[in-house]
Amino acid sequence: MQYAREIYKPIILFTLLSLVTVFKTLAQIQPPGTGANLQDPKRDSSQFKTNNADWKEENVRIFYRRQYSNQVFSPDSDLHTFHRRFVSLPLRDLGNSGSPVQNLFFTPENRTGPTLGYHVYDVYRYNADSLNYYNTNRPYSFFTYQLGAKLEQLANLMHTQNIKPNWNFAIGYRKINSPGFYNIQRTNHDNANLSTHYQSKKLHYELFGGLVYNKEQQDENGGMTSDTFLTDPNYTDRRTIPVNFRNDGFGTGTTTQRSSVTNMLRDYTILVNHAYTWGRIDTLYNEDSTRYSFELTPRFSIAHRFELSDSRHLYKDLRPDSLRYSPFFNYPFAGGGADSVYSRQDWLKIDNRFTLNGFLGKHENQLLFSAGLGNRFDRFTTNFLVDKSVSKLVSNYFVASINKEALLSGKWFYGADILTYFTGEAAGNTALNAKLGKDIGTSLGSISIGLSQNINNAPYNYTTYINQYDTISKGFEKENITQVYGNWYSPKWHLGFGVKNYLVNNYIYLNEKQLPDQYAGTFNITQAFLRKAFRWKILVLDNELFYQVATAGAPVNIPQLMGRHQLSIETNLFKSVLKIATGVEVSYHSAYNAAGYSPFFNRYYYQGGYYLSNKPQAAVFFNFQIKRFRAYIMADQFQQLSYTNTILAPGYAAQNLSIRFGFNWILLN
Repeated sequence: MQYAREIYKPIILFTLLSLVTVFKTLAQIQPPGTGANLQDPKRDSSQFKTNNADWKEENVRIFYRRQYSNQVFSPDSDLHTFHRRFVSLPLRDLGNSGSPVQNLFFTPENRTGPTLGYHVYDVYRYNADSLNYYNTNRPYSFFTYQLGAKLEQLANLMHTQNIKPNWNFAIGYRKINSPGFYNIQRTNHDNANLSTHYQSKKLHYELFGGLVYNKEQQDENGGMTSDTFLTDPNYTDRRTIPVNFRNDGFGTGTTTQRSSVTNMLRDYTILVNHAYTWGRIDTLYNEDSTRYSFELTPRFSIAHRFELSDSRHLYKDLRPDSLRYSPFFNYPFAGGGADSVYSRQDWLKIDNRFTLNGFLGKHENQLLFSAGLGNRFDRFTTNFLVDKSVSKLVSNYFVASINKEALLSGKWFYGADILTYFTGEAAGNTALNAKLGKDIGTSLGSISIGLSQNINNAPYNYTTYINQYDTISKGFEKENITQVYGNWYSPKWHLGFGVKNYLVNNYIYLNEKQLPDQYAGTFNITQAFLRKAFRWKILVLDNELFYQVATAGAPVNIPQLMGRHQLSIETNLFKSVLKIATGVEVSYHSAYNAAGYSPFFNRYYYQGGYYLSNKPQAAVFFNFQIKRFRAYIMADQFQQLSYTNTILAPGYAAQNLSIRFGFNWILLN
């Protein structure tokens, strides 16, 4: 730890010097809906033409795409929301960076087929199916660093470059480490990814390859024994507040005391998706015929998708207390660390899929349809020291899709896909999605409607939990979730609106006893969201509202209303060399019964006995940009000048008022 502090000293010194320079000269940002926005897709499909000569040009060109899509995106350069934390409304953690996250805007778990079932760290993880595949004529790198109180740190690095005009690779790494404001709640995450995209010179063969590694570690303190300590002047140092998993003397000898109770989730995935395409090749020349490129109008392709993944979840309690486990089992644990509670679950998945694909229409306005078969092998293992339980599953499934993207303005886009299992324990599991929409121009934006249905089995960790002293085994009926939605977004008016409705049957969840359960009935959840930004000269008012209502008696913990409002001054200064966005952001939610957190199952659980009502949260921020360098400084939890800490879940509260600082530096060769 001392060595780490020495490393960060020059970083802190550098950032402070940068702040001094900027405060002397000030800075600016683009308001929402204007300027460069990484999430606004580009419509120029010609950027995919591959030049077999020198691909370097004077102007820097950097973009990325996703698998199964021809839409092009640019890297993020937004300053308007640069200050926001990694987890912000409607997401909520346990009051420490890197801690388990829940979505207050109800979103069911996305699963089809056999799954392990741990999702509280999903927001921090890289997902092999959603990696960015870059194309750039210059080596491109960025470094992001964020520093908060109590040694909270986030570092993020990414580098990408084209080996050849038709072959790119990208590599990224993210580190999150935070001891926390409260006692023994340390988090320590490592996430890395590697992606590569290759296309043959005449465009017939294309490969997307990805490798991701994620490891999340959480020290569990069980929450505060009472939130009344937050208003007691004897506990202004939040680390002195008593917690449920107090373990005096454990972890001494380190800079930060460690908890004897920990959760760890580790996974890696290798994904290869490649295809060979037949179609018409055209040769395109520039004006003076000194350079040329190929354009393929595809007609038919054969594709193969291979995925290998391995996941491990580990729960350890090295100094168990009999009272701690009395709701689950009774055992007279010996003192002094002679006994422990240990449970490790492993999931190995091997998935192979072959599809046949057809294409209709012109190159820039094509309809893609495909169908194929897949085979999966899943092995689930629970190791509880004295023995282990192993379950092996073999499944076969059918997959089909039809898709047309709106790569040109004013075009319709639509699509549908289905994945259904017909053999194995997952037989009958189905994921169905359909969408329809149109880009109706710059002023009116785009509209879309859609529906989805997901029929799935319970995750493995709901059906099987074993440690040395207890076994929890339960069977479930298939869960069925149907969703219908509609969205409208207009960049010109900085306005977005959407509605959703979920119909949920046989809902699988953790009940008030923190045990796996199933709600046999059917319930509805209706949602609506609105975002509208107003700009007057250099003032920007950005508003977001979330509304949702569930059927009475549904076992979900969700607030009815949430909102976030940001008022900022955003302008260019000193001949646009410097940009600033400075102001205040306020967020809030209506009172509701908040979900509890179970360290034993590393999940949130339904409860109805703790009614949560908070004052609005506020932050004051100053964002600035100088060329390719962006930075922010903010006073987070600013409302604590008048109120006590915000309660996030029963027993868990937000951090104190604290100063945060972060920067993002883009490097181009």
